[in-house]
Amino acid sequence: MTTTGVGIIDPRVTLDAGSVRPGDRVIVSGPIGDHGVAIMLARGGLDIEADVSSDTAPLWPAVDALVAACGPSIRWMRDATRGGVATVLNELALAAEVSIMVDEQSVPVQPAVAAACELLGIDPLYVANEGRFVVVVAPDQASAAVAALQSVAVGAGAAVIGDVGSDPPGRVLGRTTFGGHRMIDMLVGDPLPRIC
Repeated sequence: MTTTGVGIIDPRVTLDAGSVRPGDRVIVSGPIGDHGVAIMLARGGLDIEADVSSDTAPLWPAVDALVAACGPSIRWMRDATRGGVATVLNELALAAEVSIMVDEQSVPVQPAVAAACELLGIDPLYVANEGRFVVVVAPDQASAAVAALQSVAVGAGAAVIGDVGSDPPGRVLGRTTFGGHRMIDMLVGDPLPRIC
């Protein structure tokens, strides 16, 4: 199978990892992990009863609302599919040579997804998503960005989850619920076999 994307570059925004700078805010467009957990529960024969549906959805309505509200203040954006939010942030930190601090309490995760991940021993930050993206915006536009995302159904659970720093470059750290810090590394392996 072959696919081709045809279109034009949106003139309202220029996205580049090189434009990300310390102080910028990291936002996720909604609760994470729904898709991967839904697939794991459906395919794994795990006898876990949980009401979890895939987050599969078109991202354009949320992206369009975000770009209309914050255009030039958007530094970088990427969907959080394979490897989840953690892998996307690690790739950004390496490409931009910055650090990223994730406030783990601020990361939106549905209660059923959090419970399933805890039972399975999986960190929701590494679970695949199909209808979520990560965006980095200038600090003075973070509230406007979240409001724009939340104005669209697919972005209803959008939240600021962290910020960009300078040290240590190329690393992603998590601020834990206990007040400590942990390294959030690139995903090694995959908790979910490839389905596409």
